[in-house]
Amino acid sequence: MLDLLDEADRNVGHHQAEPTGTLRINAPMAFGTIEVAQWLPGFMAKYPGVQVDLVCNDRMVDLIEDGFDVALRLARDLPDSTLVARRLATSKVVLAASPGYLQAHGAPTVPQDLTQHNCLVYTAATRASEWTLVGADGAEHAVAVRGTLQANTNVALRAAAVAGVGIANAAAFIVREELERGALVEVLPGYTPKPRELYALYPQNRHLSPKVRAFVDYAASVYINIF
Repeated sequence: MLDLLDEADRNVGHHQAEPTGTLRINAPMAFGTIEVAQWLPGFMAKYPGVQVDLVCNDRMVDLIEDGFDVALRLARDLPDSTLVARRLATSKVVLAASPGYLQAHGAPTVPQDLTQHNCLVYTAATRASEWTLVGADGAEHAVAVRGTLQANTNVALRAAAVAGVGIANAAAFIVREELERGALVEVLPGYTPKPRELYALYPQNRHLSPKVRAFVDYAASVYINIF
């Protein structure tokens, strides 16, 4: 059974000992390279006694068998396990396409229009070929999508979307810069994909480890609410 920490648990034993030793971290490829890489140096400067081994990939590793101290996961639901889970933040998800693609193919106005578009599918997602969007009234719209490109990394799908290949369904942090400079524009802004939650997962025997607690607390301080 997954042990999901609440606020009271988070504040137990924060300063038992100075964090030291090697900290093995697993993170999704895009999140690790785009997000974690930005703030990890700050963590290391704060805790100079910790050496970090960061492994980024999009496969579901076994933390205990593979020897990881902590994993960061973006998910809507976590499977039951013996791991401790701490929710850190909510990750917004958006649909995005290039202005050129929308000019050539038109912009969808309702979720069902996506069936007529080239949708770029992230194969590592649960139910990858079904996108669920939530309207302003809270109603959910599940749409079966397909397209000419699928990949197990959203970084590849982002590049394809910028090149005008189709519509990407990606975490906002992956496409933020492209949206800001106009290389991509948000599609169906009145309907939003369900957000994902950012979790820190670690084995129960790491629960009071100073280096793990320091890392999880630091990550929580970076992501206060929604990113």
